[in-house]
Amino acid sequence: MTDKKARTQVPLRKGMTVSAALATILRHNFDDMTQWEAKARSWDDLEGVHQMRVTSRRMRAALSSFRSAVPKEISRHWSEELGWVASQLGRARDLDVFIAEGLASVRERLPLPGADKLSTLAEQHRAAAYEVVRAMLDSDRYAQIKLAFPQWAETRAWEQADLAEEQRTRLDMDVAKYARKRLDRSERKVLEAGTDLDKNDARQLHRLRIQCKKLRYAAEFFSAITPGLDVYITRLKGLQDLLGVLNDVSVMSSLLDDLLAGQSDPDVIRYSGGLVGWRTRQSCELLDSFEDHWQAFVQGKHPWWHKHGHGRHQD
Repeated sequence: MTDKKARTQVPLRKGMTVSAALATILRHNFDDMTQWEAKARSWDDLEGVHQMRVTSRRMRAALSSFRSAVPKEISRHWSEELGWVASQLGRARDLDVFIAEGLASVRERLPLPGADKLSTLAEQHRAAAYEVVRAMLDSDRYAQIKLAFPQWAETRAWEQADLAEEQRTRLDMDVAKYARKRLDRSERKVLEAGTDLDKNDARQLHRLRIQCKKLRYAAEFFSAITPGLDVYITRLKGLQDLLGVLNDVSVMSSLLDDLLAGQSDPDVIRYSGGLVGWRTRQSCELLDSFEDHWQAFVQGKHPWWHKHGHGRHQD
């Protein structure tokens, strides 16, 4: 399997314009997404669906990150199409995580009857979810995305749109300058979401997780032109991974509601309750380490400030 850094680092170059950088980011991630199509057709390699979903989300994040240069009304169609791709992969991905991490990781430590039956039920639902994935990959809609989106990106079609003068100026800006402003804004949103956080409030945790994800995507976009961002991303990843596990537990509870609809087998119901209890305990233990991860992030160095005289949150 390809090294993850090679998959995520976009080949931006110093001196690129914002417009050229956006085209490069979109094409790089689109090529990455389509390379996983064959593996996404089955759960033999769980990375297939996972990487297709991640790259589709990354492209949507790029369109959002560059919105001050390419306004929403110009990119909306492609943001919606990429969102549709991600949505068709979502159920399969959630079940992959549930089966691999929710069930398998706890099974030996939760000595209750019902594990085999719940596993069989989850596999049946996963089979149906992968039918949805295959239908998406074989659809006319996806074929049109594959045909038209790369052309839209490569020709920088947004340059031909009716843009304000300020937006055209941003498109011609050096991407390194744009990156510093974008990273500052994204980090500010993380700090706003995480400061004075109530760790028992699921909505606050979810909001922080989403802002961390957006910041990480932005950092990955610009890592090739900002020395030191790899270290920053690693530090952010520690916080993001913790929040991701907490989110997986939340998703698992919702997923079990679906799996158990119409079920009356007491063993399956009892095992599911035990599973929720076990993962909830794990969540509580993880939350104990939240402050350490948060302080490591807040106190870490910010490489895009260096050599430019930037202070915290300066645009």
